[in-house]
Amino acid sequence: MHVKIIPNDRGNPPGKLADAKLADAELHFGGCENPECCPLAGLKLIGFAIWERHAGNGRNVTFPNRQYSVNGERRSFALLRPIMDTTAQERMRELILEAYREYEEQDGKAQDLRQDAASIETARRTL
Repeated sequence: MHVKIIPNDRGNPPGKLADAKLADAELHFGGCENPECCPLAGLKLIGFAIWERHAGNGRNVTFPNRQYSVNGERRSFALLRPIMDTTAQERMRELILEAYREYEEQDGKAQDLRQDAASIETARRTL
């Protein structure tokens, strides 16, 4: 399984207290030698999102859900739930946050390389 990070380039939801959406995440299930034992191979699970909390005290991951309304009240139905082990969601949350940290680190290195290349080009033009 691989976690794919898709950075948020569309802005954030309206509202003064809204958390800042950093990225979406997808779980990609890789192939295996025996397809009968890996029914999810070649599929992806979408609907995860990574948020910066508005209070500035960390990050959160929201899981795929389906929204519905009852008597005008908006509710959501979790699509990914633990069977027995209630800590399973926390492990998945940590896995996604770790993938986002790695993405940030790689993206930061790429930005540094782009800045270095731009500096070299600017220096070359002034010579």
